[in-house]
This record gives sequence, C-alpha cells and structure tokens, in this order.
Amino acid sequence: MDQRPDFASDYTRGAHPDILKRLTDTNMLKSSGYGTDEYSGSARERIRKACGRENARVEFLTGGTQTNAVMIDALLRSYQGVIAAETGHISVHEAGAVESNGHKVLTLPHHNGKLSPDTVEKYLEDFFNDENREHMVMPGMIYLSQPTEFGTLYYLDELKRFRRICDRFNISLYVDGARLAYALACPENDVTLKDLADLCDAFYIGGTKCGAMFGEAAVIPDPHKIPHLFTIIKQHGALLAKGRLLGIQFDELFKDDLYLRIGEPAIRAADKIRKMLREKKYTLCYDSPTNQIFCVIENEKLRKFGEKAGYSFWEKYDENHTVIRLATDWAATDEEINALSEALE
Repeated sequence: MDQRPDFASDYTRGAHPDILKRLTDTNMLKSSGYGTDEYSGSARERIRKACGRENARVEFLTGGTQTNAVMIDALLRSYQGVIAAETGHISVHEAGAVESNGHKVLTLPHHNGKLSPDTVEKYLEDFFNDENREHMVMPGMIYLSQPTEFGTLYYLDELKRFRRICDRFNISLYVDGARLAYALACPENDVTLKDLADLCDAFYIGGTKCGAMFGEAAVIPDPHKIPHLFTIIKQHGALLAKGRLLGIQFDELFKDDLYLRIGEPAIRAADKIRKMLREKKYTLCYDSPTNQIFCVIENEKLRKFGEKAGYSFWEKYDENHTVIRLATDWAATDEEINALSEALE
C-alpha cells in the first residue's frame, strides 16, 4: 500500500465513520428500491429543513457528472445551451457529457474560475439583440460551481445578481455543489443552503467529495419545475436500484448538521498548507480560500516531489515550471501535512 501523503484529490478516501456504521447496522434489513425507502425519505426531510424549503424536490444520484448531465438536460429545451466558465467542470472534465445530450456548453471568460455577472449579462444582451439568433444555440441556463474549479467562491451579492439576470432573460440558474461542504465551512463564505434554495432553479449537494462513499443530492426548490424528473434520471442511467445506499449516507450527513461541519478539517488543513508554502517561498496561484491549493513548482523539484507525495497536475506554467493542485479533505490530519512539508523540502 502506498504510504505517501496523498493530496491529489478530495475523493480518494472511503466514507465518514458514521456513514460506514449506519450502512453496516442496516445491511441485513430489506427496503424498497429506487429511493422510495424510509432512509431516503428521512434524508429528504433533513435536507429540506436545512434548505428552508419544506416542499422542495430532492433526488439522490450516483455521481457528479451524472447529476450535471441529468439536471441540465431536464432544465433545457432541445435547442438550448448552458453558459459556463471556460474552466467549468462541465466544459473541461466531464468528457462532453452535456454535449452528448444535445446541449452545447457556451463558454465565457473567467477570472480565477469565476464568471462575472457583467460578462454574462453582456453575452445575453448581444444574443437576444442578434437578428440571426434563431440560427444559433439559445442560452437557457447559467451554470456555476460553488466553490469553483479554482477553489474560489461566489458571494451572495454575486448570486443575487445572477438571479436577476436569469429573471430578466427567463433562463435557469443551476449550481454544481460537488465541493459544497468546503464552501459552507469556509469563513470567507456568506452563502448558505437557504440562499441557494432561494436563488437557484436547481443545485446539488455534493457527497462524493464531502464524506460520502458516493452520491449527490439534487435539490429543486420548486417541486413542479421539472415534471417527470424520476423518469429522466432513469433514462440517463443515474438511478440506483438500491437507493437506500444513497439515502442512508445523506441521512447521516444531515443528522446534527454534520454536513455543515464536515468540511472544517479540510479548510484548516488547507490554510496550514498555504502558510507552509509561503514560508517555503513557493508561489501560490489564485485567491482560493477553500480546500484546493494551487502552487508553482520547478519541474525538476516536481519529479522528486512526486516520488514522495500525491498531487494533481493543473497546467504548464512555463518551460521550467508547473502549476500543481493540492486538495485537502474532510479527514485531513496534521501528520499528513507534516509529511507533505518534508516532501517539499
């Protein structure tokens, strides 16, 4: 077994001990399938309460790519596309899953992974003022990630601005929350689950990267927004027959506000790593306050570092340097950080 400290991603561990215990305790019990079980029902109620929406629709899906593909396809008409940052997950790291459903990803410039409301509004104004727009892909949605692929955050005033833009042009606002627990645990964050429920047409609460073994919870604040969503999920192959495996996990994550706290160790660890990197004179990229850290490292040092610790390649910086990503998670320890510090020497 590889004993190197591994900061390559935030989904490389198994699951939170409370989840494993509950799965074990209920293992021999029988329950109905496809999310109709009592555990999934309890999880839905806990999530609705956390979001302040007692009638919200909550569906559990198997993974982030499936969730994005399903929700975007369900919210858009056949002739519509989705606006996203050039660095957005649906544009870069989902193998064209959205396009395979017939919806073009309409990419716009970003700043540290974030779309600007001004940029989006100008794009929409230009589109709807274009006399040839009937020959073009119509934008029908704004896609955001909270936090972004660069670990940056959208703040409440920005989300409110995006909501007003969506209302103005009659399009949907959808938020990818794959790492949402780390945003919620970040002191700089001012967006709550209730804010997302108030401002979004749909969003999802990430489990895979946030303490669950696998799975995501899609939240549709208006239960009538997407008719026949259950059937759409099944059409996409994202419906788990043993749905209770998802329900149990989210029931535990939303018991006693665990989901609101589970990201705190990752944020503390990331802050320590950022401080350590600065002390070691490494250049940090992007103003990321969450669990993802990006730094520049010399290629020769990187080769040696890779023998001692796990990391993710991000991008080429120049001929002699590379930008790498270090990601902490919900179970990060000081021992791992100390081992990382030694690997960086």
